[in-house]
Amino acid sequence: MLLNGSEILVECLKEQGVDTVFGYPGGAILNIYDALYKHSDEICHILTSHEQGAAHAADGYARATGKVGVCLATSGPGATNLVTGIATAYMDSVPMVAITANVALPMLGKDSFQEVDIAGVTMPITKHGYIVKKVEDLADTIRSAFVIAKSGRPGPVLVDITKDATANMCEYTPMKPVEANRKAEFSEAEIDRIVELLETSERPFIYLGGGAISSGAYEEVATFAELVDAPVCDTLLGKGGFDGNSDRYTGMIGMHGTKASNLGVSKCDALIALGARFSDRVIGNPKRFAEDAKIIHIDVDAAEINKNIRADIGVVGDLKMVLQAINQKLSQQNHPLWMDEIKALKEKYPLKYKEDQLSCPYVIETIDKVTKGEAIITTDVGQHQMWAAQFYHYTKPRTFLSSGGLGTMGYGLGACIGAKMGQPDKICINIAGDGCFRMNMNELATASRHQIPIIQVVINNHVLGMVRQWQTLFYDKRYSQTVLDTKVDYCKVAEALGCTAIRVTTKEEVKPAFERALALNGPVLIECVIPEDDKVFPMVPAGAPISEVFDGDDIK
Repeated sequence: MLLNGSEILVECLKEQGVDTVFGYPGGAILNIYDALYKHSDEICHILTSHEQGAAHAADGYARATGKVGVCLATSGPGATNLVTGIATAYMDSVPMVAITANVALPMLGKDSFQEVDIAGVTMPITKHGYIVKKVEDLADTIRSAFVIAKSGRPGPVLVDITKDATANMCEYTPMKPVEANRKAEFSEAEIDRIVELLETSERPFIYLGGGAISSGAYEEVATFAELVDAPVCDTLLGKGGFDGNSDRYTGMIGMHGTKASNLGVSKCDALIALGARFSDRVIGNPKRFAEDAKIIHIDVDAAEINKNIRADIGVVGDLKMVLQAINQKLSQQNHPLWMDEIKALKEKYPLKYKEDQLSCPYVIETIDKVTKGEAIITTDVGQHQMWAAQFYHYTKPRTFLSSGGLGTMGYGLGACIGAKMGQPDKICINIAGDGCFRMNMNELATASRHQIPIIQVVINNHVLGMVRQWQTLFYDKRYSQTVLDTKVDYCKVAEALGCTAIRVTTKEEVKPAFERALALNGPVLIECVIPEDDKVFPMVPAGAPISEVFDGDDIK
């Protein structure tokens, strides 16, 4: 059939099973928005308040569903406003297709109004970038973008389309979507080496990363942990890849990981890294990380093997497929003394907080109880993010969405909106600090405009809490530009943007506030006012080995 470029784009999105897109219109992309208008009963468009919000929403949609998220922006500043969201998705391996429209082909390279080389700008932060100058190339490009975004190690792909290519006509032939390519490059000999090492290990430890979520390896990880008879720790992005209520689970590893995880990994003789990249926030001093352990590293991306930590056995492949192969060959292992030692560490060093006052950990524990651990939690970046990782029990994958690699303040609200659109039957709650919330709080207008029932929690300590914590511990309390004790009333802001607002100042008010918010079934902001000097513990100083983890008791 003969269609214009914009109609071909919409048909290709429908081919790929896209039901929701997030974006903001402008001059260069008008033709595409006209086509979307005609197909509004098939593809829901969420008009965000800012293009960065659209990118974060597409990211949250992708993380919550496992599908490719889609965002749209016009040329120039519209396109550049996507950059932070694209970089966030790239660092955390999130499948996303960002579609931008540029000036018409004859105007390219002439510093035309709202012209920018967005493909050049985003080259370092995308898996691939396309510039579509001919309508005949558009359908194949869109199809390729989706395949690349979701294959191997997932990530964002940019498709920039000149305005004339969105208007010109050509023949369109429907096609079925191509399945994602699951890497199966590993050999039977590599599996045998892993099995041999595990069968001689006495103190194995499993270190779980975000790849366990991406590959859908939840059941395989659980089976593997039982077969190896090992404790399991996770990274920030690995949360939910293993049952957080399991006796084997020791909590997060790294800078704000538990003492049980950090000390346990430091004592183990075999560390099995599953879909993790040995981030600096996890390993601390690389020369003293898991010094007594043989390292097994399984990852879909060959570039990660031996990049930060040298592996004794490195296997490249889809984690789900690799674990299935291992689980078929590995005999049941038993390490009762090691498991007892880890249990003793967990009992000796539990996570603690001040219980005589309102605090973020108390708020998060209350959310856990009220939602029965079934909510999707999104976060911004800082102390509240670490507390959300520590004190909510994640038992299923795709229930904790946070910016790990880039550490993007302002990520959570857009991501929460995207998650709710992708999982409408789930309770979706974003937890932000007051500093993060100020960055993209305009997206509350998006939630109210579309009546998206999310709960926005603002942990208000009137400071940039994590930076202040570092200033307290390492900069002799020189609080340079971290005090936010301004006259901004976040409840009034929320109400002005069309949302219900609730302020909480005591522990007794927390549970009723969340029960009311859930009953309202609309966009709600809950502001929780906490002391300015609460700190996230445990903690490992930057560059120190994770065995030197300390907490408030150690400081005393």
